Amino acid sequence: MTQLHGIIPPTTTPFTQDGDIDLAAARAQVRWMIGQGVHGLATGGSTGEGHTLDPDEFRRLIAATTEEAAGQVPVIAGIITDSTRDAIRRGKAVADLGVAALQVTPVHYLFRPDDAAMLGHFRAISEATGLPVIIYNVVPWSYLSPALLTRIMADVPGVIGVKQSAGDLKLVADLLTMVPAGKLIFSAVDALLYPSFTLGAHGAIAAILSAVPRACVALWDAVAAEDHARARDLHLLLLALWNAMAGDNLPACTKFAQTLQGCPGLSPRAPMPPASAGQQAAIRGALADLTPRHVAAE
Repeated sequence: MTQLHGIIPPTTTPFTQDGDIDLAAARAQVRWMIGQGVHGLATGGSTGEGHTLDPDEFRRLIAATTEEAAGQVPVIAGIITDSTRDAIRRGKAVADLGVAALQVTPVHYLFRPDDAAMLGHFRAISEATGLPVIIYNVVPWSYLSPALLTRIMADVPGVIGVKQSAGDLKLVADLLTMVPAGKLIFSAVDALLYPSFTLGAHGAIAAILSAVPRACVALWDAVAAEDHARARDLHLLLLALWNAMAGDNLPACTKFAQTLQGCPGLSPRAPMPPASAGQQAAIRGALADLTPRHVAAE
C-alpha cells in the first residue's frame, strides 16, 4: 500500500499525564482512523508533537502505527530535526517498518540553509535512507519557494512530493502549476481544503483531518463527484471547526475533538497546555453541527 492520495490524517500522539506515550491508545487511534475511511496515516509530525519525541519513542510509535495499520492504509513517518545527520538516523531507524514515505521538515531552529544546502539536505536523506521523501514546507524562516521545491523534486528522484502548509492557497496553486510529472502536492491549508481539492491537490495531510476524518473523506468524495453544493456545505462546517481549533496548542485541541468522538486523544506533552474551557466549548459547538446527516453520503 504505497499509493499516497486523498485524506491522510496526521495522527496525534496520546500522552499520559506524566508525559509518557500510551501506545495502546495510539493503536486505538489507528483503528479509529481506518474505521473512518481515511486513505493513509502520517505519524510523528507536528500534529503528533513529533518534535518532542526522542529517537526510541519515535521508532516505537511508528512501529505501533504500522503494525496496527497492517497494510490497510499506507503510513508516513514524520521527521522534525535540525540536522541532516539526525534526519538520516531517524529515517534509517524506521526503514524496516514498512513506511510508505518520510515526511521531513526543513531545519526549524532559527536558521535557513541556502538553496544549495537545502537541496543537499533532502538529497542526502533520500539517498541514505532509501525511502521516498515528502517535504513538509511549514517552517516560516526556512520556507521553500515553489521554484526551489520544484527544483528539488526534479533533481532528487526520491523526493516524491510536498506538503504545503504556509496557509496561503496561492502557494498551493502555484505548486500545482509547476510540479514535475509524477510528483505529489498535499494541502495542509486546513481552512481551505475544498478549493485545494478543486485546484487538483493530490490529497491533504492536515490537523483538521485528524479531528474529523470522516467529514474530510466526505469532502474529498464530494469534490471527486463534482458535487460542489455538498462540498461547499462541508467546507463551511469544517471552517467553523477550524476556527474553533486553531491556536498555539493546536495538537491539544485536535486531541479534544478526537476524545469527544470516542478516540483516546489523551494529553499534550508539557509545556503545551490542554484545550482551554473556551476552546472546548467552541469545538463542542462546531462538532455538533457536523452531524452524521451532514457527513453521510446522500
